[in-house]
Amino acid sequence: MSDAIDQAVGLLPEDGLTLTRRQRPEFVDGAEQCLQSVLAPQDDQGLPADLRLALALRIATLNHDIALQQDYQAQLAQYQPSEALQALGKGDAMLAEPLVTLARHTDLVTLYPADATEQNIRLLEQAGYSNGQIIALSELIAFVNFQTRVVAGLRLLRSS
Repeated sequence: MSDAIDQAVGLLPEDGLTLTRRQRPEFVDGAEQCLQSVLAPQDDQGLPADLRLALALRIATLNHDIALQQDYQAQLAQYQPSEALQALGKGDAMLAEPLVTLARHTDLVTLYPADATEQNIRLLEQAGYSNGQIIALSELIAFVNFQTRVVAGLRLLRSS
């Protein structure tokens, strides 16, 4: 069965790389479970699915991953997102609070993770985000960035 990573790479069930990935089913299943837990957890911590998908789209855009952008855009569209969430997903910087703080933090951790400090967490708190929301946001940012890197690596393997 194809998972989100296979789909983003463009792998078919019969591809050798697909079969190689399936030799470690715990990694394939684990990545898919992580994807579900960061995008649609049972307890969303007050970060609804449309917001999470807009952030995932933003991260895929920052990473220049067209396939993941298209996937996250299609998923986001199902929620009929507000203009603000559409702008967030597209990577716009002209956003109102608290989305602008979320966007800045997401961009920083995605593009310059070594520059992120405790002060950046304080800015999220000042924008009204709780500890649970900050943790959920961190998990989302970490997973989508992980996903983009795994997909990029698999594309390289596929092309060789």
